[in-house]
Amino acid sequence: MNVIYAFPFLLFVMAVVAVFKDPGLTTVYVAIGLISWVTIARVLRAQFMQLREMEFVEAAKALGLPTWKILFGHILPSAMAPVIVQATMGMGGIIMIEAGLAFLGFGAQPPTPSWGLMISEGQQYLASGKWWWSIFPGLAIMYTVLAFNFLGDGLRDALDVRMKR
Repeated sequence: MNVIYAFPFLLFVMAVVAVFKDPGLTTVYVAIGLISWVTIARVLRAQFMQLREMEFVEAAKALGLPTWKILFGHILPSAMAPVIVQATMGMGGIIMIEAGLAFLGFGAQPPTPSWGLMISEGQQYLASGKWWWSIFPGLAIMYTVLAFNFLGDGLRDALDVRMKR
């Protein structure tokens, strides 16, 4: 995980897309999926390390529950809230990565619609006064990323047990 995490995300995704030699949405999604799991795995590991020391896990061990039942019945459900929040907050970044790749020509190819591709194609019309070709897709990206961030923030507030005290 640390080796993958050491590289810049966008450059690593671009390298993976370049290896497949077929820039398209499926290739971009596979490349993002191959790399973005690292953040979720780190959050899940940190939660497992923290939860294994909790009293309810010790009580389950004292009752003689098997390890798999403790993992899947006690620790995993308790660890899912931060993972859900991290996944929701990460969606904004993934949308930005996809739009950036499409803008640079590594993502969706015409006639497939993509906000990054729309911004790239609208760039030539900026000088002629047709600014909306690029501005409206950019605003759509901004509002979508903002919505996912607000959703993640709301989920963090709703699912964080420390906030409820």
